[in-house]
Amino acid sequence: MNILVLNCGSSSVKYKLIEIKANKTLAEGGVEKIGLPDAFIKLKFEDGSKKEIALDINDHVGAIKSILDILTGAEYGCIKSFDEIDAVGHRVVHGGEKFSKSVLINDEVKAMIKECYPIAPLHNPVNMQGIEAIDQVLPNVPQVAVFDTAFHQTMPAKAYRYAVPEKFYTDDHVRRYGFHGTSHRFVSARVCEMLGVDPAGKKIVCCHIGNGASISAIKDGKCIDTTMGLTPTEGLMMGTRSGDVDPGALLYLMDKYNYSANDMLGILNKQSGVLGVTGVSSDMREVVDAAEAGNKNCKLALDMYELRILKYVGAYAAELNGVDIIAFTGGVGENQVDTRKVVCDNLSFLGVKIDEEINKKTWRGKEGEISTPDSKVKVVVVMTDEEYMIAHDTEAIVEGREP
Repeated sequence: MNILVLNCGSSSVKYKLIEIKANKTLAEGGVEKIGLPDAFIKLKFEDGSKKEIALDINDHVGAIKSILDILTGAEYGCIKSFDEIDAVGHRVVHGGEKFSKSVLINDEVKAMIKECYPIAPLHNPVNMQGIEAIDQVLPNVPQVAVFDTAFHQTMPAKAYRYAVPEKFYTDDHVRRYGFHGTSHRFVSARVCEMLGVDPAGKKIVCCHIGNGASISAIKDGKCIDTTMGLTPTEGLMMGTRSGDVDPGALLYLMDKYNYSANDMLGILNKQSGVLGVTGVSSDMREVVDAAEAGNKNCKLALDMYELRILKYVGAYAAELNGVDIIAFTGGVGENQVDTRKVVCDNLSFLGVKIDEEINKKTWRGKEGEISTPDSKVKVVVVMTDEEYMIAHDTEAIVEGREP
């Protein structure tokens, strides 16, 4: 079964075509700068090489048509016709309290996704554009929605409720939802598979650390707490997102500079985090290089970034009443050796010990256990694969099975 996985952003569409029975990626890439004069599609090949092709496209329908043309084209194609696409799986960012699992998309589901627009105005509308584009281009192909928030719906009220007047929850649905759920679900299952253990009875702290970052506390395979909230802004310090910040500080700044709510939203999501502290970049690789060259703000940003991770890992170890496994994933979690070492060295009170030589060698596509044999906590680097998880769920639902 060939499944096309789509991840639609405001001006981009990432895609991967997966032959799910063989767990084989047939093609992947993405369209960027949709609606702009310099729009292009980026193709990624099996050997890791990439190619960019200029496009003239105005919307997501045009982007998806371009993707399908590439997939069936003579030069870079891997299928002969659209008929070889059996289903389409969509990443949908926010499912609110409406969705606790992936679902087959129909008119009712579309309406419910739209009902979540007020709490996800930057994400759900463009996710819906991808769904509607497939309706136009491949009207007879089944589509499945896989929600970032679904995995976190097992959190108890004491974890997801905010300490604000109840009407804001009951009337306005303001609560912690969490994101990166597809990654946390994949990694928490994958790490148990790697270690040869049953998720039942295991206490896992899953660290999805990258430009966007979140940590989840997982017990018996189910999420009991996570760092992101109503939106992806809460929790860890990220590439351009602030993470936790005193709301009183925000009100102070809004009053002093006459910022609107939209002004502050832009500052917190696009001008803060690592970029805001360093003034250099949101790319941790560039920040690390600058810190090593003596840039004090970059060194401070690294220290802040790592401290936030440490604080939440420690908090979730307490919430779980112990921890069996710490999993690192995401661009930084998989590749930033020194950050893993700093976090783990400061968890020695939990009995965490890592093998420094193995840790140094575990990056650039490598995964595995980096803890020592006598460590009381297993520490493992896992390569996340959200696209596989979306394809897996899509296959199951189309075949009438529980994902």
